[in-house]
Amino acid sequence: MGTIYDYSMDDITGKPISLEAYAGKVVLIVNTASQCGFTPQYKGLEAVYQNYKDKGFVILGFPCNQFGSQEKGSEGEIQEFCELNFGVTFPLFSKIEVNGKNEAPLYGYLKSSAPGLLGSKRIKWNFTKFLVGKNGSVIKRYGPTTKPEQIESDIQAALKA
Repeated sequence: MGTIYDYSMDDITGKPISLEAYAGKVVLIVNTASQCGFTPQYKGLEAVYQNYKDKGFVILGFPCNQFGSQEKGSEGEIQEFCELNFGVTFPLFSKIEVNGKNEAPLYGYLKSSAPGLLGSKRIKWNFTKFLVGKNGSVIKRYGPTTKPEQIESDIQAALKA
């Protein structure tokens, strides 16, 4: 089945990053948007990141404009918005698609590894989260309504594993 380490993605500046760079870390992957009802989760994500980043944890944010056109800006605008409004310091990547014929292969892997409710392999909305263990395999999928702080016990368990 593979791991997230099999994928390379462009960071928010367009530089290719092999996800192998995160080997040995617990990773939370989130599809994000700047104009969504869940956008305030950026604050919670950043707080969780600050709590655990020195313990081997990282959050990877993937902006996506597929849901209600809620991420219309350029990569530079997205980065500036996240930094100014929410103090985001965790890594952000270039805008991607998470469903359909143009979906990022990473998201095909994530959805196959952890289908949603009733086995759905579609991402329903912005701020769907995937927790990935130190070995690069998906541990669990969380819906958009799951707040970052609700995932902390799972993060702690993954860091101890």
